[in-house]
Amino acid sequence: MEESKRKMFYTIGEVAAMFRVNTSLIRFWEQEFDIIQPQRNKKGNRLFTRKDVDNFQIIYHLVKEKGYTLQGAKEQLRAKPVDAGTARMEIAGSLRQLKSMLLELRDLC
Repeated sequence: MEESKRKMFYTIGEVAAMFRVNTSLIRFWEQEFDIIQPQRNKKGNRLFTRKDVDNFQIIYHLVKEKGYTLQGAKEQLRAKPVDAGTARMEIAGSLRQLKSMLLELRDLC
């Protein structure tokens, strides 16, 4: 994951793989949530920044993990600025990464 943090831009496929969702969901959320603003290359392909990926993380957390509706997630984002949830998302991400490492360790033994 550290290597991916060094990248400036992520393709839609890379973002979809990070969250284990289809690219169609990424495109849909891009249309639904105005905090997602990918750039496009000359071919028209979407290029997401680290900030976009962090925003996807927050949206994913609200919709998939907390069970919010899309409207509820939009209202939550309006009520609390994205930066307020960033620390919480980083902690959750660190815990998921730790869990993954521990599971790998367990499988090795």
